[in-house]
Amino acid sequence: MGANKNIELISKKLGLHDWQVENTIRLFDDGATIPFVSRYRKEMTGSLDEVKLMHIKDEYERLKDLDTRKESVIKSIEEQEKMTPELLKKIKAADTMAELEDLYLPYRPKRRTRATIAREKGLEPLAEIIFKQQEADPSHKAEEFLNDAVTDIEEALAGACDIIAEWISEDEVSRKKLRCLFDKEAVIYSKVVKGKEAEGIKFSDYYEWSEPLKKCPSHRLLAMRRGEEEGFLKLSIEPQEDNAIDLLNGLFVNAKNESSKLVEGAVRESWKRLLSSSMETEFRNISKEKADVEAIKVFVDNLRQLLLASPLGEKNVLAIDPGFRTGCKIVCLDKQGNLIHNEAIYPHPPQNQTALSIKKILSLVNAYKIEAIAIGNGTASRETEDFIKWVKFENDIQVFVVSEAGASIYSASKVARDEFPDYDVTVRGAVSIGRRLMDPLAELVKIDPKSIGVGQYQHDVDQQKLQGALDEVVMSCVNAVGVEVNTASSHLLRYVSGLGPQLAQNIIDYRTENGPFKSRKELLKVKRMGPKAFEQSAGFLRISNAENPLDRSAVHPESYHVVEKMSHDTGCDLKELMENETKRKEINLEKYITPVTGLPTLKDIMDELAKPGRDPRSKIKEFRFADVHQMEDLAEGMVVPGIVTNVTKFGAFVDIGIKQDGLVHISNLSKTYVQDPSSVVKLNQHVMVRVLSVDLERKRIQLSMKDVEQK
Repeated sequence: MGANKNIELISKKLGLHDWQVENTIRLFDDGATIPFVSRYRKEMTGSLDEVKLMHIKDEYERLKDLDTRKESVIKSIEEQEKMTPELLKKIKAADTMAELEDLYLPYRPKRRTRATIAREKGLEPLAEIIFKQQEADPSHKAEEFLNDAVTDIEEALAGACDIIAEWISEDEVSRKKLRCLFDKEAVIYSKVVKGKEAEGIKFSDYYEWSEPLKKCPSHRLLAMRRGEEEGFLKLSIEPQEDNAIDLLNGLFVNAKNESSKLVEGAVRESWKRLLSSSMETEFRNISKEKADVEAIKVFVDNLRQLLLASPLGEKNVLAIDPGFRTGCKIVCLDKQGNLIHNEAIYPHPPQNQTALSIKKILSLVNAYKIEAIAIGNGTASRETEDFIKWVKFENDIQVFVVSEAGASIYSASKVARDEFPDYDVTVRGAVSIGRRLMDPLAELVKIDPKSIGVGQYQHDVDQQKLQGALDEVVMSCVNAVGVEVNTASSHLLRYVSGLGPQLAQNIIDYRTENGPFKSRKELLKVKRMGPKAFEQSAGFLRISNAENPLDRSAVHPESYHVVEKMSHDTGCDLKELMENETKRKEINLEKYITPVTGLPTLKDIMDELAKPGRDPRSKIKEFRFADVHQMEDLAEGMVVPGIVTNVTKFGAFVDIGIKQDGLVHISNLSKTYVQDPSSVVKLNQHVMVRVLSVDLERKRIQLSMKDVEQK
């Protein structure tokens, strides 16, 4: 299978030009990352975005795997000396793994089956006679095949039919047509395992459930599969049996005699014993893969929004990890997120040291010039927020409630121990809360994304695919924002295009030994920072105090000469060019086009000169919950503010200031039909919701955004 054919297949499937796919694949093969190609190789790809580049990469990997499997199949069949020119042509033309495996099935080494036993008894010639359906009296013919191993006619006919059943189950055309039948008509059935009704009550919605497989949404399929995995449900996937058997009879029964009756029996046997289970397994896998793709996309979309959440920026922050009996752990962080003070206060029961706690807070705010307060959203969060409202600050102090999701994982991790070896988990947790407010991206990269809790059945999907997708989105976000090389942690740096864990640590080691980097060029002195790694990473690394102002921007060093020529032609230095809009308007981009640098790159350069090192994230907004603290405070019809904490395919979860998040079902997101909740709401979005129902026993809150005015 040639590379050119793969390029044509990918181009056709994705609706792209061959040259776009060919150039993109060449860049990937040369070690380029998706963020780098998307940002700095637009001329080569026709300005393809990260999503299209990812699709090319996925298809390219799929076709490479298919080619590898084809080589293996061809080798196996040739070793059996059963290869024919027609079969070889079919194998080379196969576009999917399923199509290839169908072709290989008759030649695949297999364990002893009823058919192989029948062949060993010498019954294959009889099977061939019956299968042709020209023999009117197959019983009489069967007498010729009696021997020491086959003692009567019934045994001979049964063995021949076993061979025919296997032929039918391995037939390429029959499998293809059955696959179409399953695709159109298969129904998924779910039933409770007898005796498990009480124990598996959380899966009670699926105790007696059926629906067309193709209409079953990913979250429901994964829920049912989890119920089966835990031993509470029994699932099956099948079309109407009569339809499957009619389809097979139409393919293999071509006469009306005793032989064709035997073939009909073999068809039924083939379906019941071989094909139905084989096809069900295949469609279980296909439906699971589709559900995984949906669930992973939900997780990736949510994680992207979480990582790109609005940062507070460089401000002095007081962070509080709230608690009742153990008190509230307080840390003070400077503008760079360094820990400068920590202690505990006890404003809540049982100690109730409210006055002393207020005094301490005021003292710390004044002593460390605190500009904002971050409160974790776990236990005692609302009570701590209310307590802070009572404090009369001299200056305007912003107060934010920050998600603690995954903070406990970070606190106990090696990363946290390395950062704060002399402090316990409570201090580390409070620091993480404060840093999340200052820069969510820089802090969240230290935590396994699966621990952040913004997905949908993330533990049920293919973990390798999930991890790959999450790594890609973290890399995408880190490179979209850019990284200040002189303050970034090794965990942040490792996600920069072209770096990875070892080079990230080498940058930290160099920085520790030699002091802050003064220019991008100095990065080449870092151990193992070769030309390729520098090319991939340099544009995403910022040096805010560099002498060359371009080192603070997203302009790639390979394009510095272009900007320097612009500067020379306009008669001003680089700094003035970046600050003077009038000078930039004098520039005619057409003049600077070269075979390597086209208009897309030149326009990016001009945008960057106007706003060097700009942060794509929006500005942070303060938020206040309503005066509700527990489910008992809620009443149907009440309208309250909330923050979207998770978006799934079936709706959005909203934090309204109590321990339990409420669900806005997809049907209650808008007056108009909503196909995908992510088109209406985003993670961390501030929304107004109406309480539809409160189920205290099951701890469920149903909310609606219909007919509710959004601020």
